[in-house]
Amino acid sequence: MDASGIERVPEGPVRRMLAAANRHDLEAMVPEFAEDYRNTTPVHPARSFTGSAQVRKNWTALFAGLPDLTLTVHDVATGPDGKVWMEWSNRGTRPDGSVQRAAGVSILTVRGDKIAAAQFYLEPVDQDSGDVNVAISEAVHGAVGGDRS
Repeated sequence: MDASGIERVPEGPVRRMLAAANRHDLEAMVPEFAEDYRNTTPVHPARSFTGSAQVRKNWTALFAGLPDLTLTVHDVATGPDGKVWMEWSNRGTRPDGSVQRAAGVSILTVRGDKIAAAQFYLEPVDQDSGDVNVAISEAVHGAVGGDRS
């Protein structure tokens, strides 16, 4: 099994996009998205966007700023409705040497042979935010120094 886990993803645009991303091949990656691709980020609504031009802009910056960026698929499920549910993560090193890591789930909608939409739940990995007791306390009482809403 490939360390990236991409072989878990069914043949099609999602697998091709992931493989191109791991090669940092922007010209192979962007065409896997529909021109009217819609990315919805429910946890951060202002980050949602429409259009493959923004996909190109985002990944151009990611490849430039994280030259060793790699994506890993941990699990995947597909539905009869053209959706691909994917648990995945990424890792890359910033120019200052610090490591950026993110993990989460994306629910991708395939239309025809293109990625048409995504519900995007990828978040930075936070090793220093406290244990479950701290998280529950913050949920109930608000974050130290104020509420996070």
